[in-house]
Amino acid sequence: MSASDTFESADKFIARLKSLRKDRCRKKLAGRNKVTRRSLTAAERQEILQKTGGYCHLCGGLIEGKWQADHVFSHALGGKHHVNNFLPAHSTCNKYRWFYGPEEFQWVLKLGGWLRTEIERASNVGCEAAGIFIAKDQKRHARRKQI
Repeated sequence: MSASDTFESADKFIARLKSLRKDRCRKKLAGRNKVTRRSLTAAERQEILQKTGGYCHLCGGLIEGKWQADHVFSHALGGKHHVNNFLPAHSTCNKYRWFYGPEEFQWVLKLGGWLRTEIERASNVGCEAAGIFIAKDQKRHARRKQI
């Protein structure tokens, strides 16, 4: 399956998303003891940043200041810790990408795009989702350490 597929019902769509999450979690647990990381050198970080000309590979925005080297093939799911498996990303972009596989990440993007449009149109589902999101985001922000 892919994120370009359509579903006969919401139940089948929900089941597919749950299946993708279950598979991702299983793979992460299977590789948990194998994960070893080392810091990238300044030269390696520069090489990674140059791959995209200094732009975030997720959102396409210019990277200024701090950035993260994002594993193309998730390290948590067995991706190699090698310069060839990294692309530069804003910290926020990389944080929200998590360790989704390609299909699951495409669904996240499609759902996010659709929901953004519903919020902009002020549809019932959009307004309700926006309210829930704002409340959740305020709680998340309150948990952060204040500097």
